[in-house]
Amino acid sequence: MLDAIHSFFQQVLSAPEQRDNQTLTLELASAALLCEVMRADYDNSDEERAALKHMLMARYRLNEQDVSELMALAEAEVDDAVDHYQFVSLIKQHYGYEQRLELVNLMWQLAWADGSLDPLEEHRIRRLADLLYVSHSDFIRSKLNQSPEEPSFHHDTHGKGAPKRP
Repeated sequence: MLDAIHSFFQQVLSAPEQRDNQTLTLELASAALLCEVMRADYDNSDEERAALKHMLMARYRLNEQDVSELMALAEAEVDDAVDHYQFVSLIKQHYGYEQRLELVNLMWQLAWADGSLDPLEEHRIRRLADLLYVSHSDFIRSKLNQSPEEPSFHHDTHGKGAPKRP
């Protein structure tokens, strides 16, 4: 079974231009990068897995069975991958900037799915955003837009800018 999955990925990712339908290839590459984010903190929580499944169903309009298969294929490929090049290069080749930025938005949503952002998840997203040629300002904007609301701090009026403790 794993040999069949590996063979499928080798065909799909090494020569996507030979396929009639490149969407599936891009779905797999995107799912693989999202799996990388999910696995970054070495804690595959049920919340993150459910969020990933929901994201893939909504983004690619797939049913639950297809998404489960897509996730299994993506996780198997990530296990075998030496680096992210095969996924990133395919996405850069076929996605415009806005689509790559949307993928980074999904990465942030996935990282926050369990209610916390692990530094390892943040590092992985930063690395992937750089590889996808998403600008640092858009990376930060995306992070801030996707993070849960933080309690606001009131600054003192003496110009020191230090937050007051509640």
